[in-house]
Amino acid sequence: MKFRFLGTAAAEGFPAVFCDCKYCKEARKRKGKSIRTRSQAIVNRDMLLDFPADTYMHALDNDLELSKVKYLLVTHKHQDHFYPEEFNMRGHWFAPEIKDKLTVVCSKQVSDLFEKNCKDDIRESVRNLIDVKVLNAFDKITLGEYEVTALPARHGVCDGFIYHIKQGDKNILYAHDTGYFFDSVLDYIKDSKVVFDFITFDCCNIDLNCGEESTHMCLDNIAKLVNIMKSCGAINESTQLYANHFSHNVNPLHEELCEKAEKYGLKVSHDGLEIDV
Repeated sequence: MKFRFLGTAAAEGFPAVFCDCKYCKEARKRKGKSIRTRSQAIVNRDMLLDFPADTYMHALDNDLELSKVKYLLVTHKHQDHFYPEEFNMRGHWFAPEIKDKLTVVCSKQVSDLFEKNCKDDIRESVRNLIDVKVLNAFDKITLGEYEVTALPARHGVCDGFIYHIKQGDKNILYAHDTGYFFDSVLDYIKDSKVVFDFITFDCCNIDLNCGEESTHMCLDNIAKLVNIMKSCGAINESTQLYANHFSHNVNPLHEELCEKAEKYGLKVSHDGLEIDV
């Protein structure tokens, strides 16, 4: 099972799209791993996680064939995670060879946004090649070789999901955008007796203490969750733990961020990083 981080920033990107603070200036100077696009990932090159406006650039940078993607899991409706206007290019004269349907898994909020764009911007022939599956929290769906469970994210008024993705005996937890996990999510993890091979945690707030009611997490939040998940066996010594989805507001240039995260037993994502799960 392969997992690749395509984009690893929060909504504004890093450096932020309009920001000229000293940290964004330094990121532009350093380039490399300190340049972060909007968050997105791909599993085995046939399952996308989120669909930001940066998707086209991600495909070019990572040599992806988006026509071969069968499944798209959308976490929530915010534009840095779901940019439905781009679907208008999936068919018609923009991609006339497309014949296979894309299965989109999402909440009703995301589905409603997609249907609104269908009414305004997306051709019927394109719409007919997209199969939208609306899930509720804790619903499970089988997608080819994958079994996916939608877990509720703590993300304000957004009806958002984090996803447990299982393929064979491998288990991934994709936890973006979310604050500290709800008790119901921790109960699910405990009761399912799952052992995760790989987890990517929201870490938008880095070392800025944000408590347990925030819509994003910090390093301390993650450390608390890791301890709880270790105690119920969901994390063991083989579990790969990553921090991801970084805002420029708490100044996480890559090298400094790695030093911070290492103290918590975490590795740090960067755009283009591929993981063997």
